[in-house]
Amino acid sequence: MALMDIAVMPLDGYSGGLSSLVAELEDLLQESGLEFSLHDMGTTLSGPAPELFSAAARLHEHLFSKGIARVYTVIKIDDRRDRNVGLGDKVASVGAHRERV
Repeated sequence: MALMDIAVMPLDGYSGGLSSLVAELEDLLQESGLEFSLHDMGTTLSGPAPELFSAAARLHEHLFSKGIARVYTVIKIDDRRDRNVGLGDKVASVGAHRERV
């Protein structure tokens, strides 16, 4: 399993609210069946790497389908093959270390 953090933004002078676009993108993610979590600077997804790449392409292309001429997408991927990791695992690990201090 892999984790992907993604932020997709219009850059062509789009004057609408970004929250409405984010809501549309979240609806697409809901349809994908992937586990995801929205945060202040983007969205984190969990799943097999090929499915994450496919989801990123769908999100990126969705803004173009709305007539937006320029889209900026930032993606970070942590693909760990030695064990399964999911949303919240890294935060829980840090919390466990803090409790020991």
